[in-house]
Amino acid sequence: MSWGVLRHTPLALSVLALTALPAAAQLPAAAGHTDYKIGPVDTAHGDREFHLLWPDGAPGALGTEPVDKPKITVYRAPASKANGAAVVVCPGGGYVVVASDHEGKQVAEWLNSLGVAAFVLQYRLGPRYHHPAPLQDAQRALRLVRARAGEWGVDPARVGILGFSAGGHLASTAGTHFDHGQPDATDPVERQGSRPDFLVLGYPVISLTHPAVHKGSRDNLLGNDPDPRLLDSLSNETQVTALTPPTFLFHTDEDTGVPAEHSLLFYEALRRAKVPAELHVFVKGPHGVGLAPKDPALSVWPTLCAAWMETMGFLARKP
Repeated sequence: MSWGVLRHTPLALSVLALTALPAAAQLPAAAGHTDYKIGPVDTAHGDREFHLLWPDGAPGALGTEPVDKPKITVYRAPASKANGAAVVVCPGGGYVVVASDHEGKQVAEWLNSLGVAAFVLQYRLGPRYHHPAPLQDAQRALRLVRARAGEWGVDPARVGILGFSAGGHLASTAGTHFDHGQPDATDPVERQGSRPDFLVLGYPVISLTHPAVHKGSRDNLLGNDPDPRLLDSLSNETQVTALTPPTFLFHTDEDTGVPAEHSLLFYEALRRAKVPAELHVFVKGPHGVGLAPKDPALSVWPTLCAAWMETMGFLARKP
């Protein structure tokens, strides 16, 4: 894939923008109608199959309530379409709630339509939990999908992570802070690597030090007086290397919560590191649009993303 910020006509313009979830957690019109109430616990999936990331308790758990039990909800790809790719989905919510319907359930169903298995992540949130708990949850989700790849029809070499807003910060953190697993671990899940094979980032929070920082996400993740070294380490534009996974990003120029600068910073870092990347910035649209089914301009981003995944070989069926 060649480098370049893709420019569009008045419908979409490749610029930069940075956005985070509004504190009121209201859905923009572009997200489509939903009666789902956003909160700190993911209840968007009915009785669908789910798995606790740590059945015996997460590391550093502060209790046994649902908010203390990170999990993935499983959306297996239809057998007639399954191509072996998988994506861990990280809904946004400012590291204080999870927007698990329009940035979780609906996105998983779209991925299934592409033949991709999806796993919606409920990760631990502030102010009860701070870093590294959310990152531990994202890493564990990636390991668990690989550990159970045979059961879920997944190619362990095509496991990506997708995130919106603060969930995009979590996904980009997983893409810049990873390990290859512990081969001698007694827990077979921990033997798996946590590096995602690709990233999809929608209006992500990226930098925690830029003037356009989303303060709510930063404070919920790190508390009110974080160590400057931790701020630098979790400003993920500073952590990109040649090993960072290929990345697709989209943002809107009108996003004032998390301005497009966040996506631009990450894209430019990927370009310097010669990591394949694609960025789309649309002229119109608020923060938090999800798939934007009611917006004729923004609703093309899933098609653009699917084309990118196809071009990069992530959707190819493997024998």
